[in-house]
Amino acid sequence: MDTPTLTAFMAVAETGSFSAAAERLYITQPAISKRIALLEQQLEARLFDRVGRQIQLTEAGRSLLPRARQVLMD
Repeated sequence: MDTPTLTAFMAVAETGSFSAAAERLYITQPAISKRIALLEQQLEARLFDRVGRQIQLTEAGRSLLPRARQVLMD
C-alpha cells in the first residue's frame, strides 16, 4: 500500500467514478483501475461494488476511507 494507490482510492471514493478520479489525478482510467485492483488484492477485500457505470463503497471500503484519509494527511 503506497501513497499513489491510496490517493487513487480516495479520488474514486470522493468522485464515485473511476474516470472522474482519473481526470482529477491526471492519469488514465486504466491506471486508476489497476491501482484499485492492486489495493483490493493486497487487502484481500473488495473496496467498491460496481453496478454498471455506478460504484459504491463496500463495508471494507468504508472502513478504509478514514484510515486512508489520515495516512494521506500525515
